Amino acid sequence: MITESASNFDNLEQKSTKELLEGINKEDHTVPEAIAKVIPAIEQVVDQIVDRMKSEGRLFYIGAGTSGRLGVVDASEIPPTYGMDHGKVIGLIAGGDRAIRKAVEFAEDSTTQAWEDLKQHNISDKDFLIGIAASGRTPYVIGGVNDAKKNGIGTACITCNKDSELAKSVQFPIEVIVGPEFVTGSTRMKAGTAQKLVLNMISTTVMIKLGRVKGNKMIDMQLSNNKLVDRGVRMIMDELGVDENKAKELLNTHGNVRQVLSKY
Repeated sequence: MITESASNFDNLEQKSTKELLEGINKEDHTVPEAIAKVIPAIEQVVDQIVDRMKSEGRLFYIGAGTSGRLGVVDASEIPPTYGMDHGKVIGLIAGGDRAIRKAVEFAEDSTTQAWEDLKQHNISDKDFLIGIAASGRTPYVIGGVNDAKKNGIGTACITCNKDSELAKSVQFPIEVIVGPEFVTGSTRMKAGTAQKLVLNMISTTVMIKLGRVKGNKMIDMQLSNNKLVDRGVRMIMDELGVDENKAKELLNTHGNVRQVLSKY
């Protein structure tokens, strides 16, 4: 597998701090180029998700280790950023929530556990599932997408190896081939970066297509701290041409930016 192939760099322990940082940075520069090659595949996945979510469907991510954590992070950021209800985008990791902070031994090796986890959320054929696995061979993820497919659920994957078992198991594979890691086999590096970028692209584009952005502003964001309240005030000032005091008054009265803009 490409993700397990030998690094382009060797004798790392003999290199200076600067040499190590420059080497990592050089490798990281290749990630956006690899993603650019698969934008048509990402586009297909986004359109599938948007269609389902417009019809009350949900988006699920499943993964193990770094891949699972990235899915959980992306899902957890949707409600505060876009005001989407909790439970509309759901990230599941092999080993459960405790695996977010600490590795759970052999959790990824079950081919049946992902489906059990998905059933806890009453997944149905209205929903869409993305399996995330850098290697493309994680049993937890492969088993999950196969069971989902059997139940009429749309499936995609994000992987960093070509022609993997996972890619062959889903309807819409996204294969971002970033090459060997700086530290051989450490897929938390380039592969993880690629997966994070693709997840950003998918969820952000889906939210825009669902009307959660006006112009370039997050008008549905939750005002959960002073920074976000200040951002909401600035949005209102920019959109309505009012001063800061008026913008604060409107935001306090209506509770969020969307409600203010819809009324004025």
